Amino acid sequence: MQQRNQFSKYANEYKSYNIIQQICAKSLVRELKSKPKRILELGCGSGQIFANVNWEFYKYLAIDGSQEMCNLHPKVKNLEIKCFNFDSVEFFNEIKDKNFDMVISSSALQWSRDLKKVVENLSKITKEINAVLFTSNTFKTIQNITATKSPILDENSIKEAFSTYFKCEFETILYKLEFSNKKELFDYIKKSGVSGSSELPYEKAKKLYKEYNINYLEFEVIFVKTISKL
Repeated sequence: MQQRNQFSKYANEYKSYNIIQQICAKSLVRELKSKPKRILELGCGSGQIFANVNWEFYKYLAIDGSQEMCNLHPKVKNLEIKCFNFDSVEFFNEIKDKNFDMVISSSALQWSRDLKKVVENLSKITKEINAVLFTSNTFKTIQNITATKSPILDENSIKEAFSTYFKCEFETILYKLEFSNKKELFDYIKKSGVSGSSELPYEKAKKLYKEYNINYLEFEVIFVKTISKL
């Protein structure tokens, strides 16, 4: 997936530009109803979720599409880190004979080219998924000014993908991150990884910088908890 290039390019300084991702990861782990022993994490990054896992586990398989991010992830006993695109046949083959107490994912699955297919494959290896995904309403004001479409999935598509295979609980939250000046705000857009790899043409970028008159960025996320398989 193209957007992986954005994460990889700024991998070494990513931690200072992923405030919302850290909030989401912490909230996701805090709200878990159990402390699973066999865990599959999708989009592990440099360890935002893992930093909040404070219990012992038998097996923890962490997956990310960026080798640079995998290299930054903490290494501990019973933890295995592998570089896979979670849309790929290679990933599906990797997990098909395995079984996990829980699949967890934060700020990653919104990039899937076929989320329904990913969830279908996950339904074969686990009874429980806890995930948080950005929705297409993230950076909504930017999209309105530039007349561009979000590169990530919308809320309804996310709900449909999970609800096809699981009974679920959903919670959608809008975060606003404030900045002291425009330079900080636009640096965050570029380096946070949320916007993917696409860059605006010069004229649209100029228009955006001129007309973006609020001091915050919008981030809409949806928390997904599976209750049971269908």
